[in-house]
Amino acid sequence: MDLKIKGKLALVTGSTLGIGRAIAEALVAEGVRVIVNGRKEKAVKEAVAALSRHGEAHGVVADLMTAEGAKKVADGAGKIGAVDILVNNVGYFEVKPFTDISDQDWLDMFELNVMSGVRLTRALFPGMLARNWGRIVFIASEQSVKPNPDMLHYAMSKTAQVSVARGLAELTKGTAVTVNSVLVAPTWSEGVETFLEKLAPAAGKTLDQMRAAYFEGPGAASLLQRWATPEEIAAQVVFLCSERAAAVNGAAQRVDGGIVRSLF
Repeated sequence: MDLKIKGKLALVTGSTLGIGRAIAEALVAEGVRVIVNGRKEKAVKEAVAALSRHGEAHGVVADLMTAEGAKKVADGAGKIGAVDILVNNVGYFEVKPFTDISDQDWLDMFELNVMSGVRLTRALFPGMLARNWGRIVFIASEQSVKPNPDMLHYAMSKTAQVSVARGLAELTKGTAVTVNSVLVAPTWSEGVETFLEKLAPAAGKTLDQMRAAYFEGPGAASLLQRWATPEEIAAQVVFLCSERAAAVNGAAQRVDGGIVRSLF
């Protein structure tokens, strides 16, 4: 299927690894010009070099935890061209008991996971409306609707993304701009692998055993009964970024492996 987005310019935040990298790769495969973002210059350069073998790729190095970082990314993207597609992917997760989550933990989670998307959308959204075409996707989580009590600050940030996306979609009425969020399944990424690798010795298990054990505990409701791959998530995201998804607006699309027990 031709997604009809060849030649569009996309900015994918947090795209040197994991889901963000897979989204960037899938967009390039569709002929989209992609701007990669990350905090480390070496990682951004490596990602740009790899993507450039298959299409047009650019990089902007900045930490989106701060307003200054968001401005640097928006300004850097503006020098490349008018951004047609914005994927607000950057973020992090943390497992911590509620009573151990400090005020700063809450603020840090909100700054990166929520405010990075708010700031970049505020900068790029008006241009999309003026040109009467654009796609904005917030990478949320199944935690948006089924918060784990041991990562409430993360779940809060993911629910906030869904709310922001739906509210922004209301501002697109009658235009060819859409704003959606994606409720992502537990996904096997570099970050998850590193996290479980650290926990394995204390649990007396190997990494493979930790990987499987998830679906005997928090992931028991999953219909997939395995970790999703970044590429599986990227496929849905790229569709939402396409002309083919013009009728999907204000939606919280589930790519959750059936882990959320809900009809809607």
